[in-house]
Amino acid sequence: MLLQKLLLACLGIFLIMLFQSCDISKDSEQPVVFKQVPEIKEIKPEKPVKIKLKRNSKGDYSWEISGDDAEKILKAEKYLQKGLKNK
Repeated sequence: MLLQKLLLACLGIFLIMLFQSCDISKDSEQPVVFKQVPEIKEIKPEKPVKIKLKRNSKGDYSWEISGDDAEKILKAEKYLQKGLKNK
């Protein structure tokens, strides 16, 4: 008997909380608005540094480097000079 009353009380509290949390009214509805973020821009892929490596009959190497980014070109030049030292 006491258990049934306790169960009914818990069920009642649960139902009251359920109905209060599901408040369906026309005033509380807000229209969904999609905003575009102006900071996001199209990202263009970077062009790689192009290296044309040449070797002459003596075994010495030479190269031609081309690209858009000067820092990358200089970095590639230093890397080639260090790795492919002329004899």
